[in-house]
Amino acid sequence: MTENKSSEKFLKGTFILTIASFVVKVIGSLNWIFVSRILGGEGIGLYQMAFPIYFFAMTISQAGVPVAISIITAERVALKDIFGAKRVFRISMLLMLVTGIFFSVLTYFAADWLIDWQFIRDPRAHLSIVALSPTIFFVTFLASSRGYLQGWQRMTPTAVSQIVEQIFRVIIMIVLADLFLPMGLDYAAAGASLGALAGAVTGLIVLVYFHIKLNRDIERTYGLDLKPLPETAHESTLSIIKRIFKLALPVSAASIMLPVVSNLDLMIVPQRLEVAGYSVRQATELFGYLTGMAVPLINLATILTASLAVSIVPAISEARALKDTARIFRQTAAAVRISNFVCFPAFVVVFFLATPIASLIYNAPGAGPAVMISAVSIILLGLHQVSTGVLQGLGHTTIPMVNMILAAVAKVILNWTLTAMPALGIMGAAWATAADMGVAAFINLYFIHKYIGYKMEVGQLFKTIAASGAMALVVKFFYDLTIAEWHMEIFSTFGAIFTGCVVYMATLAMIGGLLEEDMARIPLIGRFGTKIFRKLGIFKTKEGV
Repeated sequence: MTENKSSEKFLKGTFILTIASFVVKVIGSLNWIFVSRILGGEGIGLYQMAFPIYFFAMTISQAGVPVAISIITAERVALKDIFGAKRVFRISMLLMLVTGIFFSVLTYFAADWLIDWQFIRDPRAHLSIVALSPTIFFVTFLASSRGYLQGWQRMTPTAVSQIVEQIFRVIIMIVLADLFLPMGLDYAAAGASLGALAGAVTGLIVLVYFHIKLNRDIERTYGLDLKPLPETAHESTLSIIKRIFKLALPVSAASIMLPVVSNLDLMIVPQRLEVAGYSVRQATELFGYLTGMAVPLINLATILTASLAVSIVPAISEARALKDTARIFRQTAAAVRISNFVCFPAFVVVFFLATPIASLIYNAPGAGPAVMISAVSIILLGLHQVSTGVLQGLGHTTIPMVNMILAAVAKVILNWTLTAMPALGIMGAAWATAADMGVAAFINLYFIHKYIGYKMEVGQLFKTIAASGAMALVVKFFYDLTIAEWHMEIFSTFGAIFTGCVVYMATLAMIGGLLEEDMARIPLIGRFGTKIFRKLGIFKTKEGV
């Protein structure tokens, strides 16, 4: 495969996943608007108390196998070992069958214990945990199937299945939450939790179709008589399992840190809010503001970097298998540039318009402070996602795990200290989350520099910051002026966002912060945009990705 085709495949995959993620996040955001209005902050808090338990069990049950499948599949496809790729997938799915059943059953029976030992402080979350437990079984298969298809650098199956999964999840979530509300908030939150099961089952059905399609393509390209490469012909099942776990366990441990941190938040944040002077109900509501409202906004702002992190793993694994170090460097540089390009303006929007956004989306202006401070996490989370994907693609899957442990320690200390301060409260927890992402991201970047010599382009970074500063001034001025004159929240908020984005792009173009090679490789709009900017004489090109 030529480098241009490889780069186009990598960026096309990113584009497909980004569009799908955007659709999924929009649907999810609309969902939270309705669900938040049905359940309120207290009901959302109950749902969010159960969700980290489910997320933790789900992550352990997968044991990092999906990423390992993606890495190994990409390597074997690059070397034309199609038999080996299919064999690895079969073995991994058997592992998923066992772990999925085990952790679904374990979560179901552990619900009472979690309440009795006050790991979960509000006993009304019990039903939500029980409702989420069977979803773990289906999600393990769903994630592993996506990993295999991503190893072939086929991102469309993941995209389509994510959209279908989200649609069914949202429909069932809203319908059951509203249906069960007369029975109490605990039943309504449990009804909302059942949406995850509906989504996982329908998403898995979609992937079955794409697996059939892939097998037909393999038959047309490679024939029916697939044979292993000589060096892997006698590879035992045990050795394959060892290779899977060698890659998967560090990835799993790193992934586990997300639900571990969520569960630590669950144990620490409400308790420390009580120390700060809030009642149990108030602490639950504030916890819902942070985890159920602020965090989804942060995730929405980083959908592109999340897509980059997924698509860059098989792309770098392929380049590493072919010993193409130059391509690895260029793909890494492009990913970091794109992360900063998107995340800095997203930070500006969420930080300066936190309360209006919380009011418009969630009808919860009280979530404004948590949303505002959480905006800092956007930039740091984007860098963390991309840098983690690069290290995983390089085969250094242990490093992100260690870095996330170090970051989690910092977050626990800050959560315990800052959240209990009456002047900060839930904002202290938001600052702790930002610190968590920052520590992990910058240690990741250190190791990327160590292994491939990449350093973040300081000049490019300063240009992005300068353009973001100009955007911030315009956003703040436009919103304050229009809200004072016309008192139209929707117009002022979206007008400020649109005007700010225009100023950001114009400023970045004028100071040479837009690179021609980056624009040219954006699917669909890249070539057209490049022609326009060339006519305007804006681009300052250089050798790059």
